[in-house]
Amino acid sequence: MDPEVSEVRHTVQEVLHTLSSSRDGIQISKALTSMKLYLNGVQNTVLPREREEFSKTYFSTFLRCLVNKLSPDWLELLPTGQLEELWDSFFLEGPADQAFLVLMESIIVIAGPSYRLMKMAQVLTRFLKMGRLAELMWEMCQHQVPRGSSLLQETLLNKVVCLPDHLSNQMKEQSPSLFFPQNYFPLLGKEMIQVLQRIADSLRGGLDCSISFLSQILAKVCIHGRQKEILGVLVPRLTELTQADCIWQRLSWQLVESVPDRGMEAVVSGLIQEVSGAKVLSQLLGNLVMKNKKAQFVVTRKCLLLQYRYPTEVLQNLLGYLALDSHRRTLLLQVLKDLLETWGSSSAVKHSPVEQQLYVSKAILICLSHLKESDIEHIREELLTSMMGGVQCHIESSLPQVRHLGMIVAEAISSRIHSEGPHLKFQYEENKLTRELLSLVNLKPADASSPASGSPAVPASVIQPSSLSPEDKAHREEEKDKGSSSDLDSDDEFVPYDMSRDKELKSTKAPVYIRDCLEALTTSEDVERWEVTLQVLESLIKRSPAATKEVSTELAKVLLHLEEKTSMEGFEMLRQRALVAVTVTDPIQVAQYLTSQFYAMNYSLRQRMDILDVLVLAAQELSSPKSLEEAKILGPPRSGIQLLPASLTPSHSKVPSEDWRKIVEERIKNKTRRFAKGPSRTDTANGPNKFNSVVGYFFFPLIERFDRPLVTFDLLGDDSLVLGRLVHTVGILMYFAINTTAAVPMGKTLLEFVWALRFHTDAYVRQGLLYSISSILWSVPAERLLGDLTDELLETRSWLAAVAENDPDEDCRKLAMQALLLMEKLKDKLQIVGS
Repeated sequence: MDPEVSEVRHTVQEVLHTLSSSRDGIQISKALTSMKLYLNGVQNTVLPREREEFSKTYFSTFLRCLVNKLSPDWLELLPTGQLEELWDSFFLEGPADQAFLVLMESIIVIAGPSYRLMKMAQVLTRFLKMGRLAELMWEMCQHQVPRGSSLLQETLLNKVVCLPDHLSNQMKEQSPSLFFPQNYFPLLGKEMIQVLQRIADSLRGGLDCSISFLSQILAKVCIHGRQKEILGVLVPRLTELTQADCIWQRLSWQLVESVPDRGMEAVVSGLIQEVSGAKVLSQLLGNLVMKNKKAQFVVTRKCLLLQYRYPTEVLQNLLGYLALDSHRRTLLLQVLKDLLETWGSSSAVKHSPVEQQLYVSKAILICLSHLKESDIEHIREELLTSMMGGVQCHIESSLPQVRHLGMIVAEAISSRIHSEGPHLKFQYEENKLTRELLSLVNLKPADASSPASGSPAVPASVIQPSSLSPEDKAHREEEKDKGSSSDLDSDDEFVPYDMSRDKELKSTKAPVYIRDCLEALTTSEDVERWEVTLQVLESLIKRSPAATKEVSTELAKVLLHLEEKTSMEGFEMLRQRALVAVTVTDPIQVAQYLTSQFYAMNYSLRQRMDILDVLVLAAQELSSPKSLEEAKILGPPRSGIQLLPASLTPSHSKVPSEDWRKIVEERIKNKTRRFAKGPSRTDTANGPNKFNSVVGYFFFPLIERFDRPLVTFDLLGDDSLVLGRLVHTVGILMYFAINTTAAVPMGKTLLEFVWALRFHTDAYVRQGLLYSISSILWSVPAERLLGDLTDELLETRSWLAAVAENDPDEDCRKLAMQALLLMEKLKDKLQIVGS
């Protein structure tokens, strides 16, 4: 046996014997001091081979013995904390990896709160604050151990990453703040930077080091969901260090390339969220996506097509990273093709959430903004084919937001394919979302406000004079003088006369009989008479209900088929209000006619939806407590609620500009002295519900033939938009039928209708079905629901729970939750009544 090794073993055995048997503080101190020689490495006293043997073979055993002896009485064997400081020094000065492992093992095995646990946590805190974690990682980087082949490496990796979990499990609320995840992982990131600095210095000195242990730590931390804490420290520092240093760039690239495949997604997704731009991401990752298949899959597929949680800035970082290098641009083109394939899939448009479709549309627009002319030449035909198929799928959708997405993306593709020729232009409302989407392809919002898109172009004459040069101003003045037809001086100093209340004088006299109106709308060639008739028709219908009932069906037919002859302002509104008025006047006959025509041949989808709108508005007016005429006779309610907007007031009504009743009441109120003032009481409108006796004529015919397709009308096929409107309409009619005798049979029928369509693929239809469920729960008495529809309600509850959890559409999930809450409230209400 080697005598030096035998001497180390002999010394360790003597010290362990002394620690286990002696209670003499001085003797214990001498024994521990002799052991420190193997740590301090005093020259000519302990050979390097002895120190190495002690560290590898005996140090962990010695530390465990120290832990077993730890107690308040044992530390007090020497005064003034000498023994305690000596005890701490072995953990703070010895090999960092073994000291850390013994500390963690000792903390984990302690059963509950104790002095030993608090002391070990205190030493571990000093261990971290002294930077010993960086020494531990540096030791592992020097070993050159192949990844995944060292048990010690795996054990250290688990203990380093899971330290906050272990400490919180043992110490509960007494855990020091340093061990909180929000504090520990930033500290770990700073220690990793120090180790990387030492590795960089070693590389400059010609020495080789392994970085795999740091990569594994980074991967495991990110897998545990702590990307923000550790990358929030690493990314800014690495960004600064890699800007002008090729060694640091190589370190950064190697740090990510050495990440195990199981952690590549977590690391890459964390990096693309933390970096400040695509250039920084390229600086930190290099050509990682060209070298690592897992990273390529994450960047080109997982982050773009399989999830949609990232904000627009992350998409710009990701796609900008692909566009910055010529080798990576091939991936950018492939990504664009995959995105367009998903965007143009009719199945994806039907079944994907609107949020995901918005996410894919943003990614497509960002890709288009990075394309060069040479790139477009290679894929021009593919872009055109994808655009034509995709825009059709989107325009056919029942959801306005989906249609707008299709229009904007198609416009962007068209502008890139034909940069000089005519582009596609659609009419859609400009809002915050459309402006954001247009900005992604470097299109100004004003470019989308052309006359073709519904917003008039801004003429040059409205440019502010302050933005013009003196020469331009002089030129403009000359043009104004040349184009002027009079030599009069400017009248800018005169105040313009208020003509806002002036009415256009017409030579044609307005008709005063319903039959005259009917004749004017059907046979008159006088355009002015036709317009005047349509303007006064609503007021005549309400003023002459008896005469209206004689020709109500014929009048409804004329109005339903009426087409605009001139560019009359408010034509659609006047026509709709007249239809509503004739339906309210003669609800049975007109409702029977309208509901029969809804399923008739040779009607456009617009006319069928007009029928649904008229039925809803008429039902709303019939179900109101007071009719509009009664409200006008009795004067406005004291609550100040306006029953009818000013724009809907009939033209023949002479409503005074200021109501004298209100003025008198205000004067009396100001001059009356009150000693106590309670809450003001408002007069509630009351009266018979006129909708009660006619609700069946509105409701039942609408849903009796929904499953019978016609040649040009198939609700269960391509006309899902009209089906969605139909479902919403019957739900609204159910809501207006509250407190009516027909509410119970209506609820049963509507529940069967909903149950037949509950798995419809169109989100707009499902939204209407869920709204109808809420209308049933609201309108049908709770005791009748639970008494007559118990089985149906149980099945409906299960379906609502499944929708609330699994439906891809966010609005559907919200409506399902609202229906579930309403169902619970009704059940609780019945329990309170029963008790």
